[in-house]
Amino acid sequence: MASVKLNKLDKSYGSLRIVKGIDLEIADGEFVVLVGPSGCGKSTTLRMVAGLESITGGEVSIGDRVVNRLAPRERDIAMVFQDYALYPHKTVRENMGFSLKVRGIAAGESAARVDEAANMLGISHLLDRRPGQLSGGQRQRVAMGRAIVRRPQVFLFDEPLSNLDAKLRGQVRTEIKKLHQQLGTTIIYVTHDQVEAMTLADRIVILRGGDIEQVGTPDEVYNRPNSVFVGGFVGSPAMNFARAKVQSGCLHFTSGDRLSLDVMRAGREPLQDGREVIVGIRPEHFGPVSDPAMALSVKVQVVEPLGSDTLVHFGVGGDMLTARMSPETRPNVGAEFRIGVDPAKIHLFDAASERVID
Repeated sequence: MASVKLNKLDKSYGSLRIVKGIDLEIADGEFVVLVGPSGCGKSTTLRMVAGLESITGGEVSIGDRVVNRLAPRERDIAMVFQDYALYPHKTVRENMGFSLKVRGIAAGESAARVDEAANMLGISHLLDRRPGQLSGGQRQRVAMGRAIVRRPQVFLFDEPLSNLDAKLRGQVRTEIKKLHQQLGTTIIYVTHDQVEAMTLADRIVILRGGDIEQVGTPDEVYNRPNSVFVGGFVGSPAMNFARAKVQSGCLHFTSGDRLSLDVMRAGREPLQDGREVIVGIRPEHFGPVSDPAMALSVKVQVVEPLGSDTLVHFGVGGDMLTARMSPETRPNVGAEFRIGVDPAKIHLFDAASERVID
């Protein structure tokens, strides 16, 4: 096992800068997920760590070694790809043991490592089959097993679940979590799926346009986003946003509604009158009215019953908001009512910079 350090890591293709001098330290045994929209630089960053992509600037260190000039096979890493990358003419056993054979590991030890990994992943009964005889989930387990037998210092996962259906994604995600708990090896995992990031990571690194937007535990990035981008990216349904203006100790929305800043920011420095802000509220933080100063008048536009709860969509001025309510709550479309907001759960962002207001 080993720590990983990225020091001002940079990647450009000609004049196009993909990764913009990022700094990141990953502790020994930590599970870190790089997440962000397409084109944010997450897979390019992972491939630079793996040695599959040249580095334009900065350093990658694994353990106490700077590995910029080392070939992938010299970095003591193992990578699991989106498309499995299995040899179709080899059996599962042969696929899992191939890298050990190339490295000159004795046949007895190689077989023992393959059996151990197959038992860990629940694929011992598949060892004599070929990839074409396996389901997508089974093939991904074989790809994981091939990585495990190498006993690397660092595992790298590049969107390993994106080719699986929803049910299989959940199953294999659980296997990856169990794998980390059993082995304790450092894992760097790339995904565009924020649910994967939230359920797997010790820490999440949210990338945007080649820069790191925020690094934190799942709880930190969910409950304390430092920008509108992070608040809207993490969470399903996404955080609600509505524009408002500060006036006389209240937030004034274009709908005419007001929320009391004195209630939500008690004990903190007041905001200047006339300041334009973006108000962020997660769907689950709406509820019954307990304080008239912390309630909005809404008109229901769409109702989505989900079984475990109900999503109610409504407008506040020109902004569409969503509330997560109990499954028994089924208001009629067009119904008007007052809905409360938890003052401790409201996030305020500057309207110009879209960064959080402390």
